[in-house]
This record gives sequence, structure tokens and C-alpha cells, in this order.
Amino acid sequence: MEFALLAPLFVVLLFGLVEFGLSIYDKELLTNANREGARYGVVYTTPLKTATEITTKVQDYLTKSGFTDTATINVTGAGGDSGSSLTVSVTFPYMFQVLPHFVSTLTGTLNLTANTVMLME
Repeated sequence: MEFALLAPLFVVLLFGLVEFGLSIYDKELLTNANREGARYGVVYTTPLKTATEITTKVQDYLTKSGFTDTATINVTGAGGDSGSSLTVSVTFPYMFQVLPHFVSTLTGTLNLTANTVMLME
């Protein structure tokens, strides 16, 4: 009797832990892609990197990491003078993996975001 009462709670807790781990993993991949794109954009080269090139770099990183959906990538300050800031922002709608229909009806879509600001070299 006790098992019948506690088993559903235990299963929901276990799936919640797995889902939380997957979302943290995806957030870290977004952060790394964002950082790679910002670093790519601030390194001094002739000609300077454009916003399109930085966006392509971030999208390539995400594609190689297994992100099949398109992330929203915003780049501001590309091609600026030395010492100016370059901002790269990535937003990705996270789709729940373990219990997608159950969790998405309770919480809706979860947007994972990453933001990196670096100074141009």
C-alpha cells in the first residue's frame, strides 16, 4: 500500500531531476556557443568580422552540438573600434524531453538565454 502511494511521487521526482539536468546541459551549450561567437567577433582581423559571420559561427556551434531547432541570435557592436563592446545574445525555446506533454501544459515553453559582452581587441 505504501509503495502504491509513494511510487508515483518517486517517478515524478526522478523524471524532474533528469529533465532539470537536460535543461542545464542545454543552457551550458548555449553559453559556450555564445562565448565562441563573441570571441570570434572580438579578435582583431582585417577585415573585421561582421554580425552575419558571428551569427553563422554561433549557429554552426549549435548545429554541431545537436540543436536542430533554430535559435534566435542577436549581435550588436560587430566591426566596432578597438575597446568598444560586442554583445552576442542567444535565445532558444527549450522543449521538455522526458514528459513533454505533461510539463509543457503546466509551464508552457521555457526560453533559455545566454548573453556575452566582450571588448573589441
